[in-house]
Amino acid sequence: MQRIAGWWDGFELWVAGLPFIPQFLVVLVGMVPISFAIAFLLDRSLRAVFRVLRRDDRTEPPMPVTLAETPILGSGAR
Repeated sequence: MQRIAGWWDGFELWVAGLPFIPQFLVVLVGMVPISFAIAFLLDRSLRAVFRVLRRDDRTEPPMPVTLAETPILGSGAR
């Protein structure tokens, strides 16, 4: 674990020592794929959990609203 922490500290110091534009590009190249991977894994795991709990979108289609069920807005006077 010390090796990983030492490597990370060195990398962090290297990135912090870069000018702004290269620093931005290094962080962007690193964070965009990591963020997409985290979002993908969260999406898949939550979809599986909801499927197990029977809370997924495909359980029941929404009921269509008919004209008789639409609420009347206003006083109703003409």
